[in-house]
Amino acid sequence: MRNVTIRQLQIFAEAAQRLSFARVAELLHLSPAAVSFQIKQIESMSGFPLFERVGKKVALTEAGSGLLTYAKIILQALHDADKTMQGLNGLTGGHVTLGLVSTAKYIVPHMLARFQASYPGIAISLMDGNRRQIIEALLKGGIDLAVMGRPPPGADVVAEPFAPHPSVIIVAPAHPLAGEKALAPNMLADEPFVVREEGSGTRALLDRFFETAGFAPRIGMTTSSNETIKQAVMAGMGIALISHHTIGLEHGLGLLATLEVDGFPLMRTWFVVHRRNMPLLPVHARLQRFLIEQGQAIIDDLGRGHEEIAPRIRGHAHWPPAGRGAKLQRAERPRAKAAGAKSTQRRT
Repeated sequence: MRNVTIRQLQIFAEAAQRLSFARVAELLHLSPAAVSFQIKQIESMSGFPLFERVGKKVALTEAGSGLLTYAKIILQALHDADKTMQGLNGLTGGHVTLGLVSTAKYIVPHMLARFQASYPGIAISLMDGNRRQIIEALLKGGIDLAVMGRPPPGADVVAEPFAPHPSVIIVAPAHPLAGEKALAPNMLADEPFVVREEGSGTRALLDRFFETAGFAPRIGMTTSSNETIKQAVMAGMGIALISHHTIGLEHGLGLLATLEVDGFPLMRTWFVVHRRNMPLLPVHARLQRFLIEQGQAIIDDLGRGHEEIAPRIRGHAHWPPAGRGAKLQRAERPRAKAAGAKSTQRRT
């Protein structure tokens, strides 16, 4: 049976269901003799008769019934495969595995929501990690596309830019430096930093900042989570360099403040990345084009949304939350600034 052709299985399946070689010949635009010949070829390969005469009618033998079961499975699998390929080509179906550096989790889901509104048949799986992990997964074929900062030198990938990516220094609103203007980078030399782990793009950016500023950081805590960084800074454990795209709501609500440090924000770029030696399927190329064409506008809309919702939340009867709320922090800020000014004078 290894040499049976798909065409022969199609002819057999039609004959087995219709039990009329003449009707099959008409349906498939063949002669009855051609249908009989193909059936005999299959019988020769299987070693069993597939049809038998019962009076004036044709019936399947036991071997014919057994073969029909598997013929249906094979033909259905081919039909499904053809439908899948057509879906990929016509963007009515398909699947994309998208890798995200952890910072991108704050913006990319909003982009995917709009993408799937236009292409609801496309399924998307997400994998997140730091830059090192995402590049490794991309090169090994574990993901189809990645959203990240600039890939490391030497990575065999194609990276297309689609949006600027600012990073800022954040502090608790009551921090002595909050609200100060034009801070020199060395004014941060005595501050404890909450930092990302080695291998992340944010950590690499911070290391370059320290090198340019000419001082070694005081690292108070290291974590792989942007959320942990934000909570630690709000708790007063230190200051941090973080993507501005991760703090829109907290900044609008007054839970975090950004420092006006000379040279900031540090600007990077968002890229959508794929392997150089792997041609993109149509469904992958469509998502890539969508991110390039729509990514910046969606980020801008997200920022405006944070600006609009924050005043409404601040005006709610139950805001600020219990404990040291934003209003209390703002009330304490003048004294904190004064203390900060004295500290600054001592350092100069």
